[in-house]
Amino acid sequence: MSASAGFTYSGERFEKYFADFRKRYGFTDMYTGGFYPYKTLEEYWAWWSRHIYVNRYDITAGKPYTDLLNIVKDKDYFVLTTNVDHQFQLAGFDKKRLFYTQGDYGLWQCSKACHNKTYDNEATVREMVEKQHDMKIPTELIPKCPVCGAPMTMNLRCDNSFVQDAGWHAAASRYNGFICRHKDLHILFFELGVGANTPVIIKYPFWKMTAQNPKAAYVCINNGEAITPKEIETQSICINKDISAVLEALRQYDHKDKN
Repeated sequence: MSASAGFTYSGERFEKYFADFRKRYGFTDMYTGGFYPYKTLEEYWAWWSRHIYVNRYDITAGKPYTDLLNIVKDKDYFVLTTNVDHQFQLAGFDKKRLFYTQGDYGLWQCSKACHNKTYDNEATVREMVEKQHDMKIPTELIPKCPVCGAPMTMNLRCDNSFVQDAGWHAAASRYNGFICRHKDLHILFFELGVGANTPVIIKYPFWKMTAQNPKAAYVCINNGEAITPKEIETQSICINKDISAVLEALRQYDHKDKN
């Protein structure tokens, strides 16, 4: 969804925001920069504060997200997403109908996961971006856990230390409730750009639930990667095209149909 909206992590956009990091460290995309073993926390947070800022705070809602909202806003929907860039909420989706399974760029947690709580980072991130120099932030801005004093880290699921706080569990409960209420009803499992990176969170469960419910339909939009198993072929529609183009066409069709 975000890549289709133009929020890519490589190429021209990477050069615009991270040319200095590329020159010093040699990586050529934002994913690599997030896993680089920086020698100091001042460097680590210079990278991450800029990464968070350009992908979470200094950004508007992408058109695919607003088009999708226009399509589903009057329907009984729920969004399960592995995206961590807050785009659904920026577009205006109801927060109580969203489940961010993999974390949020806007949240920090203790690096040792000493307690199950996350912390909003916007004010500190903005200050880090404003005051960083030579790809380092001032030492006094390094965030520390208020409980154990360990360095803070991103609330992103990359290992077993990922913190699932009260908000995460509340969203999971709302999603599970939605699925239970619609278990045997006519329901559309609408997969957008999941691919094979994390199929166990959305793709495989959607396939399984479609197979278990003869009233269910499964739709996958993914440019070059839209597939479905043979067991649910008759219940499936696969569209191998760009998400933006398809959602724009659906939005226009939906608008004409209402009028």
